[in-house]
Amino acid sequence: MLVREEKKRPLSWRDSRQSIRHKWTLPFHTVEWAFDWTAYLLSRWAFLEVLEYLGILSVLAAVIFYFAEADGRRQQKHYQAWQVINTAQGKGGNGGRIEALQELNADGVPLVGVNVSGAFLQGIALPHAELLRSEMEASDLRQSSLRASDLAYASLRSANLRQSDLTGVNLFTADLEDADLVGSDLTGAELTQANLRNTDLRNANLSGVVWRKIKSIESANVYGARNAPPGFLSWAMAHGAISVRGDDE
Repeated sequence: MLVREEKKRPLSWRDSRQSIRHKWTLPFHTVEWAFDWTAYLLSRWAFLEVLEYLGILSVLAAVIFYFAEADGRRQQKHYQAWQVINTAQGKGGNGGRIEALQELNADGVPLVGVNVSGAFLQGIALPHAELLRSEMEASDLRQSSLRASDLAYASLRSANLRQSDLTGVNLFTADLEDADLVGSDLTGAELTQANLRNTDLRNANLSGVVWRKIKSIESANVYGARNAPPGFLSWAMAHGAISVRGDDE
């Protein structure tokens, strides 16, 4: 609320001049006296008071419009992020897709069916992302975080997921043929109907994986796989998996 105090009427020039002790200060007192009267007269002008209120109202209106247009700005930001992703589709490199994907996911936007095949997305963080039916074939996802993300029906053929956090990820019916999961954490991952043919699972953490209905594990390398559920390794070997130490070990 705007509070205004009534300004006290200044002394007349005759009275004010009597208080001057040194003549050399006369010009300064004259200016001060003139300003006092100017301020007094302006304080009694209602028009200036109205202008003050209008200034306050304009600030208030700007704040209201800022919040009212928040959804529009968010939609524009999402539109620009999708433009970055779609424009770079089918191309290698990053092309700003890491930031765009992370921004959309942070705002809770579903990434269903997104196509980032062949993209360089090393270190991307997409926890709890909705990546249902996404296309990530031959993409570089090393050291990424896809914790608790939904990758059901996703294509991850030949994708590089080395040292990635795949804790609790849903890979139901996902295609991981020829994918590199060396050293990745698959704790609690859903692998029902997943295609793990020729997948490199060396030194992967397989604690609590749902594995009993895996579609194919033929030629998958399970050398050094850690914390595998009881019966998994023997089942895998019986269904065509191999255990071979790699040249990089």
